[in-house]
Amino acid sequence: MAISPTDQSLFASFSSEKEGLGLRRWIALALFAFLIYLPGRASLPPLDRDESRYMEATAQMLHTGNYVDVRFQDQPRYLQPAGIYWLEALAADLSDGRTSRSAWAYRIPSLLAATANVLLTAAIGAALFGADVGLAGAAMFALAVLVTAEARMATIDTTLLLAVLLAMWSAIRARLDAERGRPTSPAVAALYWVALGCGLMFKGPVVLIPGWGMPIALAAIERSTGWWRRLRPLWGIPLMLLIVVPWCVAIWIVSHGTFFERAVGTNFLGKVASGQQAHGLPPGFHLVVFLLAFWPGSFFAMRALPWVIGQRRSLQVRLLACWIVPHWLVFEAIATKLPHYVLPTYPAIALLAAASLLRGGPVAAFGARGWWRGWLGVYGALWLLAGLALALAGPLLLWFVQHEVRVLPIVTGALAGLAVLSGAVLVARGQALRGLVATGAGALVAYLGIFAAVIQNLTTIWLSPRIALAFDQVRPCADSVLASTSFSEPSLVFAVGQDTRLVDAAGAAAFLATDRRCGVALVGTRDQPAFEHALADRGLTVRLLGRVQGVNYSNGRHLDLGFFAVAGETP
Repeated sequence: MAISPTDQSLFASFSSEKEGLGLRRWIALALFAFLIYLPGRASLPPLDRDESRYMEATAQMLHTGNYVDVRFQDQPRYLQPAGIYWLEALAADLSDGRTSRSAWAYRIPSLLAATANVLLTAAIGAALFGADVGLAGAAMFALAVLVTAEARMATIDTTLLLAVLLAMWSAIRARLDAERGRPTSPAVAALYWVALGCGLMFKGPVVLIPGWGMPIALAAIERSTGWWRRLRPLWGIPLMLLIVVPWCVAIWIVSHGTFFERAVGTNFLGKVASGQQAHGLPPGFHLVVFLLAFWPGSFFAMRALPWVIGQRRSLQVRLLACWIVPHWLVFEAIATKLPHYVLPTYPAIALLAAASLLRGGPVAAFGARGWWRGWLGVYGALWLLAGLALALAGPLLLWFVQHEVRVLPIVTGALAGLAVLSGAVLVARGQALRGLVATGAGALVAYLGIFAAVIQNLTTIWLSPRIALAFDQVRPCADSVLASTSFSEPSLVFAVGQDTRLVDAAGAAAFLATDRRCGVALVGTRDQPAFEHALADRGLTVRLLGRVQGVNYSNGRHLDLGFFAVAGETP
């Protein structure tokens, strides 16, 4: 494909830049990501509900030695392949997570993947626009609210994003090689297919939405697929399948085909047709949430839109747009919506925003019109409010949840708020790049305050660790099992143990009837009348061992929970 005049000018601008970041910049960028993602990892308790399900299923995998059939307690967890559980099991096995069930051990894959994602974003940006754009885009991506949250959780999203970024880097590299008339290494092609194969092991065909969506969209726009042959699909597709097929055969045999019925039919296709788990929302949800999820970069991404449209004929912008648009449209169209579904587009959005700041150039005509400037002003005001809310989130949480005032959260909140206000002033004065630096510094300080000085002190909402500690103190026997009625979150199973029973009031009474000497029931005040009625039907009386009070943040309910054992029984 012949290069356009616009491409020539843009290629001239970035080909003179040093594509490589240099060892010192790589190290500095990795340390920068660690500075963002490390605080609070060890002190943050297991989160409900997805993270605790992942961690408990992994813990059971380590306990049973069954690395094929993933289960949560005695129920099969047939949502996606086993790749993420293998990574978490390896991390826990190499640390103390196997014996102590420390949450931080299960979060190691997310930390390493998140750091690698920042580095890969910089590498892609450097290849497309130059080292400065790569660094700025990587920093913007690294500081995004959603990215910092996902990097701290033992869930699948950062590792899936790593597979996507490796595939995107390979595909972009092949397309740039074709433009420059130089050969593409077979190693680049192999990396593309291996990344997609690993992505399939993480979350099934979801990885193909960006992995194949970008090449298909690019082929539709350019009306050419010649560069695609550089990725060697004839042997690449079998290589991709070789990674995932052995496990697929094993789980087919073990589950008698049930895995594919549930994972594909119920979980994957079900999310397309209807909103699962109360997450059904109309199209446009991801655009609305983007303001906070990508903060502080969200305003700069919106500001870049006229530049992106003005540069739409350039190869670099075309590549990133073909990465973003198909993926975004797919997840706006499906019924089930969660903010992290469009996370794979965030690196590309960050690079376009950074390129608009550092490269400038022609913009679409509407960029100078009053209606656009008015809309950008409204969006900027909302962006400022979101930033101030984030800066003050730490001290406000402590006050509203526990009526506590602590000095460090107030100091970090004030510093973060001043940085956000300074950034907004700089942006209003037309100094957008300096505004990005100031708000980025505000975000960094806010995260340090929230995760290092606030989260571990919100004891009211961390019920599972407190219940586990209290249960250890009151249990009648060393091998006592807990049956819980009013609090049935997955984090309780991870904190107390796989044998924990999640039952109703009648089930708790029945459990005590079968284990009179050692059984313990955890019953809230709301369920206590039904519990006492069920006990009376069995002729049982109980004694109170202790109480725990707090808030279940998953549903906002205030709970007063009592530990009960059968009266008159001794171990």
